[in-house]
Amino acid sequence: MTERATPFYCPYCADEDLRPAADQHGAWECRGCTRVFSVKFIGMVVHS
Repeated sequence: MTERATPFYCPYCADEDLRPAADQHGAWECRGCTRVFSVKFIGMVVHS
């Protein structure tokens, strides 16, 4: 899969001005607080 899942807001400051970070695949740059972060999908939990 080549498409990125886009986060809607920064997990640190809640700003919505996010851009893909060019340095690392899957990293996002927040223009509000200047942090770079990534979001990783781990999996799903099956409750029985």
